Amino acid sequence: MKTPFLAAFAALVAALLLCAAPVLPAQAHTSLKSSDPQKNAQVKTLQKVTLEFADSVQFPVVVVRGEDGKRYEKGDPVVDGPKVTEAVTEPVPPGRYTIAWRVVSPDGHPLEGEIPFTVVGDQSVGAATSAAVPGDTSSASAPAAAAPATASAARADDGGQKGVPGWIWAVIFGIAGVGIGMFLSLRKKP
Repeated sequence: MKTPFLAAFAALVAALLLCAAPVLPAQAHTSLKSSDPQKNAQVKTLQKVTLEFADSVQFPVVVVRGEDGKRYEKGDPVVDGPKVTEAVTEPVPPGRYTIAWRVVSPDGHPLEGEIPFTVVGDQSVGAATSAAVPGDTSSASAPAAAAPATASAARADDGGQKGVPGWIWAVIFGIAGVGIGMFLSLRKKP
């Protein structure tokens, strides 16, 4: 009587390990390597925004917002592997700006963050330009980038990732199938 139970339990453990093995390497998320303009930089003019990530990304949303809340991005962002480029409307008047970005990493995890910078116009650019943003790996658990970015993100996601990824459904149905099989094999036969 114990032999079928142990065999069924071993089959369940083996099925769970086989289902979980391909998922384990997918837990690494990409990060923002650099940006142009850089975080807290002072620039004379702004013609485009470039974000470079450690890995290729999907479904980018980039919002360039001034202090007054006015948006300056023009068109949809262009993705070239790990690089995302967004054109801006010209001319961009001097002032403080924020780049709010949101992308989806290769493992399906959304990432977002903000990059503040200043357009100084014809004035000389000060030495306040900081290094690249290697430590800026803001994730979805960070505060939302901005209300306009959230609305744009919903629009960008309409073309692809909705709801639960397919591999999760495969794991759920696989486990359910093993459970049903165990139930049918362990019930008493008349």
